[in-house]
Amino acid sequence: MADIHIRRDHTLGLPKARKLAWAWAEKVEEKFDMECTVIEGDTSDTVEFTRSGVTGQLTVAPDHFELEAKLGFLLGAFSKTIEAEIEKELDALLSAKKAKPAKR
Repeated sequence: MADIHIRRDHTLGLPKARKLAWAWAEKVEEKFDMECTVIEGDTSDTVEFTRSGVTGQLTVAPDHFELEAKLGFLLGAFSKTIEAEIEKELDALLSAKKAKPAKR
């Protein structure tokens, strides 16, 4: 089994980070046939995701995202590619959020 650990700091606060995480969950459900469950908390949320050969969670905090995933034997051979794709998706969501002008 291969493990993936990704952390991205941000300054969004929990409400905006939560929206971004939900968008991420919807995207990976559609694109990678993942099953995602969102567990809301008072100070952070957890997005649990799974599919054949993959289990993991995305912790959504007011100041960071932290993703941990375990890949099964077959997908473990592609761990670097999978990790790069996850990083690309998460970074794209964060940069899109930064690029949007603030509402007045």
